[in-house]
Amino acid sequence: MTRPFLKMNGLGNDFVVVETKSAPFAPTPEEIRAIAVRDGGIGCDQVIAIDPPSADGAQAFVRFWNADGEEVSACGNGTRCAGWILMQQAGSDEVVIDTKAGRLIAARAGERLVSVDMGEPGLGWEQIPLASEQDTEALGVVLFEHAVLMAPPGCVSMGNPHVVFFVPDIDAAPIRAAGPMVERHPLFPEHVNVGFAEILDRDRIRLRVWERGAGLTRACGTGACAALVAAARRGLTDREATVVLDGGELFIDWRDDGHVIMTGPAAVDFAGELP
Repeated sequence: MTRPFLKMNGLGNDFVVVETKSAPFAPTPEEIRAIAVRDGGIGCDQVIAIDPPSADGAQAFVRFWNADGEEVSACGNGTRCAGWILMQQAGSDEVVIDTKAGRLIAARAGERLVSVDMGEPGLGWEQIPLASEQDTEALGVVLFEHAVLMAPPGCVSMGNPHVVFFVPDIDAAPIRAAGPMVERHPLFPEHVNVGFAEILDRDRIRLRVWERGAGLTRACGTGACAALVAAARRGLTDREATVVLDGGELFIDWRDDGHVIMTGPAAVDFAGELP
């Protein structure tokens, strides 16, 4: 039996999206890796399943897998894509989505633009989680020995763990060397997404992300949220900023009520069938 899918992307962060109304979808890590591999598979950063809702008030329960086969709780760009599909199907301008990280709300924000209320960031060390108690605004641990990374990074949970380094020049940051080492540092028992942020102005951040289980990615929605929160906590930016990623721009607003709102595009690339 084949199963239809949509190939979608949010700023180049790309997904294979499967709806499960007709049949359950319980892939093994090996099957996820086979779908995600770009040489011989369909190729994607994450696989997404849109399941029927599991609780009242939601339109769907959405699951995410990284390209390495690990199921994860949250994906910001993927949530925008899932939200776009659900709004198209319902003919509505807002949908409620449940995930393992909690309940999220997606809303139309313009032509092919979707805003997602990502909820409140987790700022406690046990929420990230970290292996030991730390000040998450500015870690007291050297995670990678390199001159431009010696300033203490910040940590934020957006339903998944993030560490954010603030660098003077994003092009000089040792992302490919530091990313995989920091991702699996013992301080992070669930591993971590590693952001490298250059502050361009009070309302503008340049960001590149080494994504947990996927590597260097063109965009990371939860990473953009984490970068803005980490920067605002340090007084480096205001609570609203445009985050410039390799794939394009996201607008992030850390509202006074504590919720983080992420706005950006969702695009459909093509449709196909999984064997």
